[in-house]
Amino acid sequence: MSKTYEEIRALVRDTLVTAGSSFREDKKNAYRSAIAREDNEKARWVLETILENAEAAEQNHSPLCDDTGIPHLVLEVGPGAAITGWMLEAIRDGIAEGLRALPGRPMGIMGDDSQRIDQSGGLCPDSAGVEPAPILLRPCEEDVVRLHILMFGGGPAIRAKTYRVFHRHSAQVVLDEIVAWAKESVAQLGCSPCTLAVGVGRSHFEAASLMLQAQSDGHYDVQSDMEREITRRVNEADIGPLGLHGKTSVLATFMKVGPQRASGVRIVSVRPTCCFEPRMASVVLDGGEMP
Repeated sequence: MSKTYEEIRALVRDTLVTAGSSFREDKKNAYRSAIAREDNEKARWVLETILENAEAAEQNHSPLCDDTGIPHLVLEVGPGAAITGWMLEAIRDGIAEGLRALPGRPMGIMGDDSQRIDQSGGLCPDSAGVEPAPILLRPCEEDVVRLHILMFGGGPAIRAKTYRVFHRHSAQVVLDEIVAWAKESVAQLGCSPCTLAVGVGRSHFEAASLMLQAQSDGHYDVQSDMEREITRRVNEADIGPLGLHGKTSVLATFMKVGPQRASGVRIVSVRPTCCFEPRMASVVLDGGEMP
């Protein structure tokens, strides 16, 4: 039976709060594994403290970080499912309610285009003034409408990079460039260990969207050969948690390679997510006709 507008709005609200206040179980296990193998006392203390913070935030339904993030949405639609305008409105209202309930940090800028760029329009006092990014729509095999909510912080955005790589007919050349970018960005980020999110596409838009999908699809206990290589090589740089050295600069790499064109160029997007990201939760919205 299809859910009502109010039911979808409530589901989205609660899912945003979950995304902003808790770790998934596979991420908790990744931290536990990193703690067990770390012999740098300071690095181990950082890892333990991050995990303790996450467990307290989940218990209290409170934000994982003061930078509560910008909602980024991935909406999956199955072959027999459908989305409607009222469902999109319910999702938008649920996001606003979730930002107020979390609560999100008020950091939406008011004003016209110029004022929003230079911040002269001032801050919106409402947590829901932080508008979500445009929805990314994609198909899925199940007959459902499923929403993934990811909360993107500012630090990883500052250190992220989307640019072209001349591949020279070698995947290794692309991997080498990703590792070089990641070493630099992880060292500058500060709030490590990171989870590296990587998208490889044909355009800047596609690469960035694949980077987003890599986070919604990624699992810490399932890594491809390329993902493992990137993680291993960045960890060998000995950056460590909070830059204090140690074995874990990166917990894992989530990488998604899309269709490619006959060209000497690959567009690559790399985001060094912070120690609390990906902050993500998912929910099935079965939709249907408005009752």
